[in-house]
Amino acid sequence: MNDMSAPVALTKKDFESNQDVRWCPGCGDYAILAQIQKLLPTLGIPRENFAFISGIGCSSRFPYYMDTYGMHSIHGRAPAIASGLKLARPELSVWVVTGDGDALAIGGNHFIHAMRRNVDLKIILLNNRIYGLTKGQYSPTSEMGKKTKSTPLGSIDRPFSPVALALGAGATFVARSVDTDLPHLASVLARAAAHKGTAFVEILQNCIVFNDGAYSNLTDKATRDDARVILEDGKPLVFGKARDRGIRLRGMEPEVVTLGEGGVAESELVVHDEKAAHSGLAFFLSQFDTPDLPVPLGVFRSVRTDSYDELNAQLHADVRAKKGDGRLADLLQGGETWTIA
Repeated sequence: MNDMSAPVALTKKDFESNQDVRWCPGCGDYAILAQIQKLLPTLGIPRENFAFISGIGCSSRFPYYMDTYGMHSIHGRAPAIASGLKLARPELSVWVVTGDGDALAIGGNHFIHAMRRNVDLKIILLNNRIYGLTKGQYSPTSEMGKKTKSTPLGSIDRPFSPVALALGAGATFVARSVDTDLPHLASVLARAAAHKGTAFVEILQNCIVFNDGAYSNLTDKATRDDARVILEDGKPLVFGKARDRGIRLRGMEPEVVTLGEGGVAESELVVHDEKAAHSGLAFFLSQFDTPDLPVPLGVFRSVRTDSYDELNAQLHADVRAKKGDGRLADLLQGGETWTIA
């Protein structure tokens, strides 16, 4: 006899909606969607307790393709809507899927305040360094000199580093991955899902139509091992195809060294500490970029502090303990009212 109370084992297919996935062929969003759909069944959360909120942009079609609750909201406001949902329904696993334009231009304030408050949200930013939906304008993460339809002479804006911005706003979990390294991406997303508080993941994602090859140095087999360093907590910063290169401090300046050359030992290298109480090391790493330094991938910071929704629940509990459950009628008819003539 079947146990009708036993939880039903979920699979990736349970999180695939009946909508045709409509991104450009070859878009990195396909791989990211698949990895999230593979991850969710492993979390032990009922499917009805997931919600995906997005803003505007190519990445923001995500809720259509997830067979969960969700909302395709307005430009840049997904973190605000997701925060309200999490406070009203704290038992939900609430995910925000956004892009570099949606999150960092019109949505910049909502983005940083979600980090500051440490609301228990999973914020996934797909960074293709371009406005794809509106056909190829430069974005807040486009590199200086970038020629686009809106910057025909080349951009003179200095780009945001999403990781640095999140760390500066006080985020308690910050990570970065790339759309083509599926094992690494899966690992980072799993870490984010397990974090209590705002978990921010920047995914470097290729826009095959309007910014193809933006991260080719990090994804091509011939160059990627020398262009990126994989962050591992408690381990030195070692990289390179032969794993013979590392990062050492010269005073306060990082330098690339070759292990064994001139007597350089692994013990001289910077050791990653994602659990440091302050975010100084993580911010230091967020400044690394090619060609001078390898681009860090992995978890920059992971610390546990009370989340906004936990603190909010405690406030409510404390007030109820002192005053009991409130009544709307008592509030409306209470003494603190006024009359407008």
